[in-house]
Amino acid sequence: MAKNIVLIGFMGSGKSTVGRRLARRIGYGYVDTDQMIEAKVGKKVAEIFDGEGEAVFRALERQAVEKASSGKVRVIACGGGAVLDPENVKMLKQNGVLIYLKASQKSLMERLERGLARRPLLRAENAEERVKELLEERVKTYESVADDIIDTDGLSPARVVDEIVARKIG
Repeated sequence: MAKNIVLIGFMGSGKSTVGRRLARRIGYGYVDTDQMIEAKVGKKVAEIFDGEGEAVFRALERQAVEKASSGKVRVIACGGGAVLDPENVKMLKQNGVLIYLKASQKSLMERLERGLARRPLLRAENAEERVKELLEERVKTYESVADDIIDTDGLSPARVVDEIVARKIG
């Protein structure tokens, strides 16, 4: 039986870009939990963090994960913090294969530099230090919940898709 392919990892790891390409390539539907939240409430993620706070965002994220995990098989791109909630992991694993798109701090900073303002958790005096802290906090969780890990450093999104398809994940 086909399963969802769930892309997890830190912001900037390529989940959305790879997810869209992978879905097209294998003929699956595609959803991004952050986009689902934005569509539901009519606000950007940063606006939700700023106006209602992280707790409200995480509750909305849990609802989005539940909806994304049910129904037809698809590629799901999760927000960077989604798998920090054990309930989300449980829902995602019921009918999904979790793939951690791993990237070094250096690669992540290069990818994130242009869009730091859109990343509420990175609004800090020293964004690079904040990335380091968050990555250290999250990497063990990403690795422990993942069914497979793909190191994306030096790989184009197309190459990451090739790697997922080659491993026959899903």
